Amino acid sequence: MWSRILTALSAPKPAPLPEPDERLALGALMVRIAKSDRDYALAEIKRIDRLLAALYGIGPIEAARMRATCERLERAAPDTDRFGHMIRDRVTIDARRAALEALWDVVLSDGNCAPEEVAVLDLARDAMGLGEAESSAARARAEGRGQD
Repeated sequence: MWSRILTALSAPKPAPLPEPDERLALGALMVRIAKSDRDYALAEIKRIDRLLAALYGIGPIEAARMRATCERLERAAPDTDRFGHMIRDRVTIDARRAALEALWDVVLSDGNCAPEEVAVLDLARDAMGLGEAESSAARARAEGRGQD
């Protein structure tokens, strides 16, 4: 028992979380949506990695590292609004629409459009200052591309 306590006390502390920017905020929202139905599927993880790589022009390893950071941020963040507001306040309307489309990509990536995922997406959409019509259009574009 003492050895476990000493080991726990001497274990290296995890690196501090970075202050989120709009890129990490979007990644954290993707993770939050994917986890909201309590089934964080491999298809969703892969989709998030591909979206991060495509959106930010980074390679697959850097995208996976970014997603891991976003997972840590998502666990630590108290609510969805914080990330949505960060995106709304820092990027253009076109970038917010692209972010919403990316969120729909995540919702649709496992073939199961769970109500819990849509509920979190709607909270994020509202916090990003986007309407239901923009959400419908983003969903249609995501569905039109299909999932790979």
